[in-house]
Amino acid sequence: MSRWVAAFTDTYLPTINGVTYTIRTWRDFWEKNGGRMDVVYPQSDDYAPEKGEHPIGSLPFPFYDGYRLGTPRVPKAVLDAEIVHSHTPFAIGLGGLRLARKNELPFVTSYHTPTGEYADYLVPNDSVADYVERAAGAYERWFFGRSDAVLTPSEATREHIVETVGVDAPVHVVPNGIDVERFHPVETAAFVRKYDLDVDRPLVGYTGRHGFEKRLSEIITAADGMDLTVVFGGDGPARESLEKQARDCDVDVRFLGFLDRDEMAAFYSALDVFAFPSPVETQGLVALEANACGTPVVGANAGALSNTIVDGETGYHFESGDIEDVRASIRRTLAERERLRESCLARRDEISVERAVEKLERVYDRVC
Repeated sequence: MSRWVAAFTDTYLPTINGVTYTIRTWRDFWEKNGGRMDVVYPQSDDYAPEKGEHPIGSLPFPFYDGYRLGTPRVPKAVLDAEIVHSHTPFAIGLGGLRLARKNELPFVTSYHTPTGEYADYLVPNDSVADYVERAAGAYERWFFGRSDAVLTPSEATREHIVETVGVDAPVHVVPNGIDVERFHPVETAAFVRKYDLDVDRPLVGYTGRHGFEKRLSEIITAADGMDLTVVFGGDGPARESLEKQARDCDVDVRFLGFLDRDEMAAFYSALDVFAFPSPVETQGLVALEANACGTPVVGANAGALSNTIVDGETGYHFESGDIEDVRASIRRTLAERERLRESCLARRDEISVERAVEKLERVYDRVC
């Protein structure tokens, strides 16, 4: 892993999400094994860059809280990189494409987010949303089609970009991977006391961005009438709506807000079931983090979660939007909790970031 990689991304620290986590984790493991991976990302006043991190000018993205729009500028510090890896098809990613073409470098891209599936969320008008979705698909086809290799974190996402988007470039499945040294079963007593979760009911929860596209309201709706406590970690634009829904329902719902990264293993370990109704995931990293801590997952049988969750081994699927099916999956998972826990723990090595970075290195070797 001695190669020098320049990674271009439109989301990075201080924003916490799956893309940020993946880039930071890959970078740590890549450099631990003798390589170099610089990161070009949108500047933020709330984060001071470390060595090898290169912020460029940016503005807040008005339609999606927490994201920033950067410019396609290429910092001088990465001009001599050997491989360009873009984690975004937008402005900063175009800077990566420009660097790769100018210096005749291998150009690798990662497909993290199917932008067209967010059209209904960003544009409430159906006809305009349809147009945005078609335009997004055409743009993705153009951008990713210029790659020497496209990476997707799951087989379902690979099928989407090949069959639906129609990208004509080599596409490889490289899971994001989990830092299993961080995510493992831990003692939860202190965490439970801190957040007042010592209840005589099962804990069903989710952590991550509270976006409307995640359909987190389905968790509250399904829990209405069930004897359990719902726990949300994280934050986002849908939180106010979720809090109102919780007040109007007969459900014990706790909103913990952003959790410190060091508390995440305790959060997952404290749960009896992790619930993930989002149909738009490209992998569903938090589901794998939960599994690595021994917690089974119930999730939508759509998008990457159709692959990420293995029925009867790491949890159970439900049909997206079918509330009775959500309830049935939660009940079944609670009933099989101990058996599923052992099955989840048996798969820890398979989902580790070490395995992911080994696959990443093989792709880099292939394009060089």
